[in-house]
Parts: sequence; C-alpha cells; structure tokens
Amino acid sequence: MIHPNTCLRRINDIIGSGVFATAFIPKGTITYAKDSLEIEVSPERYQTMDRHARAVVEKYSYIDPSGTRIVSWDLAKYVNHRCDFNTISTGYGFEIAVRDIQPDEELTDEYGIFNLEGAFQCGCGSDNCRGTVRPDDWSTHGPRWDALVRDTLQHLQLVEQPLWSLLHPRVRRATNQYLQTGLRYRPVQRLQYFPQLQ
Repeated sequence: MIHPNTCLRRINDIIGSGVFATAFIPKGTITYAKDSLEIEVSPERYQTMDRHARAVVEKYSYIDPSGTRIVSWDLAKYVNHRCDFNTISTGYGFEIAVRDIQPDEELTDEYGIFNLEGAFQCGCGSDNCRGTVRPDDWSTHGPRWDALVRDTLQHLQLVEQPLWSLLHPRVRRATNQYLQTGLRYRPVQRLQYFPQLQ
C-alpha cells in the first residue's frame, strides 16, 4: 500500500503517470508497505500467462527475493524511477522517504533494487543520472544505498507512520531491534533474487 497522502497524475505521453505527494511527507516516513491485497504472481504462473498478461505484469511489478512478481493493487505500481530518487526499498521490505518530500512533488524510487531482468535506458534528467539502469547495479550502488537507508532509518520513530501497522509483526520487531541496538541491520541485498539458487 502506498502512503495515503499521494495521488496519481499524468506526466506526459512518454512517461505516462506518476505518484505525487498531496501533503508534506517527511524524511523517514514509510511510503510503501506490502499488504495482503497485493497480487503475487509466482514464476510458474508467470510462465503460463499469455503475452498480453505478461506485458502488464512486467510493467507494473517488482520481483521479490523468492522470484515472485508483486503487482500493487493501488497507486504504488505507478511510482517512477529516478537516479536521484526520494524513496528507496529497505532490506526490511518496506520503502522509506530518504528526504523530505514536498506537496506536489513526485515520489520516485530506485528501480535497480527491483531485480531487473534486463538493463533499461534512463532518461530521468537528474544531475546524477546513470544513463543505464542495470540488473547488476547492486554491486556498484549497494553500499551507497545501504548508507542512505541506515541514515534514514534513524528518522523512522520521529515521524508519523500511517503504514506501520501494515508491516508484518516480524518486520516491526526486526526494525525496532535494529533501531534500539544498532545490530542486525538488514542490507538492501536481502531483496536480491538469485534464480540459479531456486
């Protein structure tokens, strides 16, 4: 589920639509939590789909560590990539605002964490645009992503969290344990899918 203070807006014919903040969302706010309404498409089910269904799933899903494609039932599936993203997935499975997001600002994410099956050309236009987002960006950018998540998690308990109750109790416990002790941090690479191990 996407943060409640968001809406869908058309951007242009090339990008399509995006998710925008309808109110201030401070750094450290959980912006997405997987809930029980998400559509889970197993690798086996995906293989049996016709090409039209596959195209929709490919466009609107991310691949979790088990290889399952997750299609959000709400606006979350419309969050676009930017190399200077303002939200990121954590090793705990939720996404978090890595800086303050102003009203009317687009929520953007780091697609390099989503277990891409192939590279894509990025045209986000940010000063730090990588040009190409690759499946192996984990090795290059993982340490920076983790440093950003560690810093951002320190703000988690300082701001309102409307999505906190949607997190699995184990996720809440693990997050609280890390915040209280600084131990057992879950790196973003926990989200990585290794198909050869399945």
